[in-house]
Amino acid sequence: MNRPRSDRAAGIHTGGLVSGYRGSPLGGFDQELWRQKKLLAEHAIRFEPGLNEDLGATMLWGAQQVDAFPGKRVEGVFSMWYGKGPGVDRTGDVFRNANMAGTSRQGGVLAVAGDDHAAQSSMFPHQTDHVFEGAMMPILFPASVEEYIDFGLAGYAMSRFSGLWVAFKAITETVESGRSMTVQAQSANWAPRFRLPVDIHVPDVRGFNYDPNLRWPAERSELERRVLDERLPAALAFMRANPVDRTLVRPHGARVGIVTVGKAHGDVLAAFEALGLSPKELERLGIGVYKIGMIWPLEAEGVRAFARGMQALVVVEEKRSFVERQIKEALFNLRADERPAVFGKDLGEAGPLLPAAMELAPEQVAGALKLFFAHTGVELTTPAALVAPVHRGGSRVIPLAASKDAQPLNRKPFFCAGCPHNTSTRLPDGSYAAAGIGCHIMALSEAGDTATFCQMGGEGVQWIGMSTFMDIPHMFVNLGDGTYQHSGSLAIRQSVAAKSNVTYKILFNDAVAMTGGQPTEGGLTVQRVVSQVIAEGVAKVVVVSDEPEKHAGPLSLPANVEIQHRDDLDALQRTLREAQGVSVIVYDQTCAAEKRRRRKRGKLIDPPRRVVINPAVCEGCGDCSVQSNCIAIEPLETELGRKRAVNQSSCNKDTSCLKGFCPSFVTVEGLQPKQPDQKRIGAIEADWRAKLPAPAAVPADVEAHANIVVTGIGGTGVVTIGAILAMAGHLEGKGASTLDFTGLAQKNGAVISHVQIAGSRSQIVTSRIGAHAANVLLGCDAVVAASTGALSRVASGVTRAVVNERITPTSDFVRDGDLPVSKAIHQRAIEGAIGTGSAVFWDGSGAAEILFGDAIASNMMMVGFAYQRGLIPLSEAAIGRAIELNGTAVKMNERAFFWGRLLAHDANVIEQVTGTAAAASGDFDLEHFVVDRVRDLELYQNAAYGRRYMALVDRVRQAEQRIAHAAGDLTEAVARNYFKVLAYKDEYEVARLHTNGSFSSYLSSAFDGGGKKMFYMAPPLLTRRDPRTGRRDKIALRAAWLEPLLRVMKHGKALRGTAFDPFGRQKDRIIERALIDEFEEDVELALQGLNARTIETAVELLRLPSSIRGFGVVKERNYESSRPVREQYRARLAGK
Repeated sequence: MNRPRSDRAAGIHTGGLVSGYRGSPLGGFDQELWRQKKLLAEHAIRFEPGLNEDLGATMLWGAQQVDAFPGKRVEGVFSMWYGKGPGVDRTGDVFRNANMAGTSRQGGVLAVAGDDHAAQSSMFPHQTDHVFEGAMMPILFPASVEEYIDFGLAGYAMSRFSGLWVAFKAITETVESGRSMTVQAQSANWAPRFRLPVDIHVPDVRGFNYDPNLRWPAERSELERRVLDERLPAALAFMRANPVDRTLVRPHGARVGIVTVGKAHGDVLAAFEALGLSPKELERLGIGVYKIGMIWPLEAEGVRAFARGMQALVVVEEKRSFVERQIKEALFNLRADERPAVFGKDLGEAGPLLPAAMELAPEQVAGALKLFFAHTGVELTTPAALVAPVHRGGSRVIPLAASKDAQPLNRKPFFCAGCPHNTSTRLPDGSYAAAGIGCHIMALSEAGDTATFCQMGGEGVQWIGMSTFMDIPHMFVNLGDGTYQHSGSLAIRQSVAAKSNVTYKILFNDAVAMTGGQPTEGGLTVQRVVSQVIAEGVAKVVVVSDEPEKHAGPLSLPANVEIQHRDDLDALQRTLREAQGVSVIVYDQTCAAEKRRRRKRGKLIDPPRRVVINPAVCEGCGDCSVQSNCIAIEPLETELGRKRAVNQSSCNKDTSCLKGFCPSFVTVEGLQPKQPDQKRIGAIEADWRAKLPAPAAVPADVEAHANIVVTGIGGTGVVTIGAILAMAGHLEGKGASTLDFTGLAQKNGAVISHVQIAGSRSQIVTSRIGAHAANVLLGCDAVVAASTGALSRVASGVTRAVVNERITPTSDFVRDGDLPVSKAIHQRAIEGAIGTGSAVFWDGSGAAEILFGDAIASNMMMVGFAYQRGLIPLSEAAIGRAIELNGTAVKMNERAFFWGRLLAHDANVIEQVTGTAAAASGDFDLEHFVVDRVRDLELYQNAAYGRRYMALVDRVRQAEQRIAHAAGDLTEAVARNYFKVLAYKDEYEVARLHTNGSFSSYLSSAFDGGGKKMFYMAPPLLTRRDPRTGRRDKIALRAAWLEPLLRVMKHGKALRGTAFDPFGRQKDRIIERALIDEFEEDVELALQGLNARTIETAVELLRLPSSIRGFGVVKERNYESSRPVREQYRARLAGK
């Protein structure tokens, strides 16, 4: 907005144009522009996103040529391009041509490049400097958020004056940060002041700008001449008159100099702090500091003036050498006695110094500077410098403290619950796929059958290159709808032209979910996609949808296009892979995250049906996770082992989990998770608000400069926590900053936020908290808190931690249902890094669910808890006001903050809410377990069945006591697994477990409401078996008529195991009866000659039935896979 304000103040009538293409770290830029549509219009600025980056840049090229035709309504168009690093690469041709043509006199172009130096949210790290240099575009590189406005306005002014497009580096670490700052007061008449250079001749008529009188091709050499001989010198002259390069320290007779570049400037300042180098100490040691803001072309006069006569310079810049080589060129012709040695990536023959890969961190820079000073004879004497480690090359890895038998979990990004890609990216056995750009690229980390990827828009073309030389006859290719519209349609055209045998799966999700849910440019529809690919010559097009009925009707799709349900995707893919030529599947299902947003906003109907699992019926086999690939299916730990439960907070009601071959699934309409008794909670809250004590005193180091690391899960509001704390600091007049490491974290991955609160803004020199510098760890998620990214920031004796001890399952659980989920492992890792007694662990998620009915409130409760413990150096009033200004769930967050404080003061208050004391978690109680199992077996069959169980358990107990003097692992293994094989879940038992009242009690305790209930089963007499998979089709059965039948059917247990059992001849029933005999045989073998040497093998053998879980073909498969393992254990016990 400042550019048009300045123009208006100067009486210049201009318009504005913004175009480009989204991509992290600029992923949300377009959304903000859409939100500010009215404000843009008031300033005559048009926002028109490009279908891709180069088309967006071409629009801006056109905006600079309004003088080429009559009828212009403005004097010029100031323009902004935006795009991430790969977009810069693909736009190089446009940049080169448009820059050669030039900007208009009252126009100007700023090209904002989202550079991701460390690949936080990109396929690879990237550095756009060399691309812009090749296009001969000056490059501005602000060091921090504070410089964005000044550098941006300077860039526009320089572009207008010089006629050049100007690049603006916006790196992830700066874009993802926020900082409290002072901005010059602005008004309608406010205008920045830039001096016009006086040391360069400006052509009178045309200036250095676009000249409509030049004609191509006759005068193309003149265009190049003007860029090289006029415009680039003009840009340098402008920067001499309005410098963004600055000498910060230049002692008289300086011996060495440090040149900082962009973001690395903050790293150098932080390194100075680590080394104890105050401005006064720098002066004493003869160390100069020069900060460069325009990194190409280098303004050499300022560099020469700074460097002349010094012994050596070190250039501190991220990525490959760029400024360093320009400085060497600029200083080359100085006299030998004036020319310093120039170091950067290395110290010459002394070896490497600063890495060219990835990004820099303050601790790296501190170690490198210490090496540089030693090499050049500068003797550091401060205590901090004497103990600081030296550093060469790559980044330091911080080892984690972990137990010898397990490691902390890894919070990796994963598809959202109900994500279409959970199904759409799957492949038939024996097929392979190539990934594309988009959320669906996470399929690369799945089974391994999706193995390659390419640049955006090249999807499928790699296959053309490799297919001639491979035996694989066919390839599937994943292509997102956003990528299709961006450039992917051309790849399909190429595949048709090459007569490739390929099936494109165009994943039509109705939103660009990877960058925030924006709509696809141009209003793309399934109908348009289908018509376009048919027109390109695609032989076969099929639309697959979770709602195929919405495409029915004669006017919906072309007559030759098939419509199939997503449940038939596997069979369809098997058919298409045998066909010749190019085929297309348009997989139509709305993005799950976008569905959730629309439902919250009332723009999409929220289905009343919820999926619930009866834990008594569930075997814990995990087939529901296999079928749905859904992260909302979570472990449920019970006395009888791990079962499954649907996390109702994260479930997006995709219902793919119903395909799990298991009769435990039930849907209930109108069911809502039970909400807390807010009247009771409110009364307790009101009572405590009047008497809650003040928080503990803030430790001196936290009060002076709080370095707070916040960890959590993407999509749960962790970034909001950082923003609220920083705003509260700002409101108190303190220095405050945030830096968010998110990447793909919005997809269930890890989020780490660095929050700093200091007495003044000058105390915060970089938004990143240095290694081992955090004095507070706020672990909203224990898994992320125990990760290297978090623990590399903490230190023993320095950091205090408040950690949510609840272990939310990671994406690895979807693929490994037996994944250990241990609080203790993560607690040991954290305490190993900060010291025992320095961390407080409590179940913030559990408290949030009790108080608010949703674990989402736990993050702000963690803030309140830490505040009450004296770890947040802010006032309650400032935090409350910051919550109001943030505007997100204000009332809930205000109350969550209070309850966090209250529970930090007295954790037992939660018992006033529940009315019961918290259950104590103890060790396994064998006696209690066996008594309960005897009772269960009596209900399962009869009293004799229970006695049979007890007798064998007692035999094993006595045998183990003779060896180990106590009943232990062996007896427990028999108690658990003998019960499991005896109480196999046949039709009669499933009928009993669904109707014995326990499931109804479970529903009434966890949910409110409830209407029509449906069971999902595969009755042998009513369903067909798929000849390929062996699975029977599951059907929905109304509880209204099924439950009475089940109540009768449960009495059929008398037929169990007899010749009259109508279900007894099924393969899984035969296996289950055999397992009883096998287990008893295995017990006999284990007890023969049981001793201290064999007992461990005996335990493993008798635990084996716990892995034979599931129903039907699932159990059959698990049974078969257990055979060789059983024989191995038996052979070992038999001494073979």
